[in-house]
Amino acid sequence: MARELAPGLDRPWRRPGAARYARDRIRNIVRPPVTVTDPPQDIVVDRDVEVPTRDGTILRINVFRQDKHTARPVILSIHPYNKDDLPTKRRKRWTFSSQYRVLRQPKPVSFSALTGWETPDPAWWTAQGFVVVNADCRGCGCSDGTGNLLSRQEAEDTYDVVQWLAEQPFSDGRVLMLGVSYLAITQYAVAALRPPALRAICPWEGFTDAYRDLTFPGGIRESGFTRMWARATRRRTRQSYDLEQMQDEHPLRDEFWRSVAPDLSAIEVPMLVCGSFSDNNLHSRGSIRAFTRAGSSHARLYTHRGGKWEQFYSQDARAEQLKFFRDVLDGAPGTRSVRLEVREDRDTVATVREESEWPLARTSWQSLYLAGPGLLTPAPPARAGSITFETHSRAAVFNWTVPHDIELTGPMAARLWVQLDGCEDANLFVGVEKWRNGRYVEFEGSYGYGRDRVTTGWQRVSLRALDPALSKPWEPVPTLDRPQSVRPGEVIAVDVALGPSATLFRAGEQLRLVVAGRWLCPSNPLTGQLPAAYPNPPRGLVTLRWGPRYDARLLIPLVP
Repeated sequence: MARELAPGLDRPWRRPGAARYARDRIRNIVRPPVTVTDPPQDIVVDRDVEVPTRDGTILRINVFRQDKHTARPVILSIHPYNKDDLPTKRRKRWTFSSQYRVLRQPKPVSFSALTGWETPDPAWWTAQGFVVVNADCRGCGCSDGTGNLLSRQEAEDTYDVVQWLAEQPFSDGRVLMLGVSYLAITQYAVAALRPPALRAICPWEGFTDAYRDLTFPGGIRESGFTRMWARATRRRTRQSYDLEQMQDEHPLRDEFWRSVAPDLSAIEVPMLVCGSFSDNNLHSRGSIRAFTRAGSSHARLYTHRGGKWEQFYSQDARAEQLKFFRDVLDGAPGTRSVRLEVREDRDTVATVREESEWPLARTSWQSLYLAGPGLLTPAPPARAGSITFETHSRAAVFNWTVPHDIELTGPMAARLWVQLDGCEDANLFVGVEKWRNGRYVEFEGSYGYGRDRVTTGWQRVSLRALDPALSKPWEPVPTLDRPQSVRPGEVIAVDVALGPSATLFRAGEQLRLVVAGRWLCPSNPLTGQLPAAYPNPPRGLVTLRWGPRYDARLLIPLVP
């Protein structure tokens, strides 16, 4: 018989419905909802076209076009995933990347057999009047040399490809970029170098700071996706380093990590940025950061909380991408705008509307205060209190019942007053959940995880020092470059940034704040957020304090 939990304590990694979710995952693995279509007969494909870079290294590209004799705008994607790794037909059936099986697909995905992993579909885009180019990065696929992931050298290689493409007979001199994840990251890097022929970029979910967004969010080492991705690139490409190796050698945000983060302020080219609310473990924060900090006066933020790949290849997203590219090429005046999608739960879109900035200027930033075990209140508590949990086995929770329908759109931030016992440091994992009629409400999350919470934050206690130049009340930004000790019995303030989200809460529903010392999702690969992982810290006790001396609170973005 399970031991009953004390008031205000919880195990957020144990939520009802795991068995049902696991059955759905198994069905998805056996029969993923992916359709591959035969390539059109009228597409001309030039394979392994050689492109020289400034140091003489040859990169190789595939060029897709419909008409040999008409110069058209070029859409480029460049990546380490092998441009020739395409769907293949076996016994009258198409096979495709195993990642579509391993990672849950919430809705059907469809593309042609010319489409590589996370690349634009050449069949669709050539039919719209573009030339499509799929390129291997240095040291990857058929390209020569040894690569440096995320580096300036990689950005300079992309610059050289952009300029080379502008001079080819099939090109009208105008180059655009489009693609998902790493294919988005390469766009930020090259756009900061400003190649003259680059007219617009469309980075579809891409981080902009490898340390903050992936390898060490909040200073906590990510040991799941980073390890898997690094080992895959180690096997399949030639690189001078990989991210797992760099985690070992550079645990703090030092000069190496700063060197692989692009200068967003240098980006002036028009940009359509996809900022997904369902990719908080990987790309959400970096995408929003790109929109808010880039120097472009012509920028659009496209938000959603659906699945990564079904959204990218959807009719709605393609229409957005196409309209954006055509507007830029036709010389339309630059504007800044946001396509905002607000959800009630994983499957219910409350509204889709147009906004002009992020976060919304009319946001009312309100505090919910820790006021007792299991209790959040809009007013500061008159009495002091505390709750203690063990870093591996429990979490503290605080609930607020929503009095009327409210929309929470924007980032959130938690200020916690923390005391450690039995350990010299701790990792804090903070989540905001939605509960309806006593049941946990699920949202779409990173890597196809279908049981995510509204938003999540990470923070290592010893790396709590904030950067005053970058931090805002709703977005604390830790420097992550110098540890601070924690004395036994000392009560310290720790600010935790929670990722962007847009959620409608109905009257009577509960907002639940969860604070734990371990990752909030199950470790089971069928019911957890495979492949995300964060190692458990040494065992110890974390005490959270509140009251007149300790302004422990959650800052929420209430939209009138």
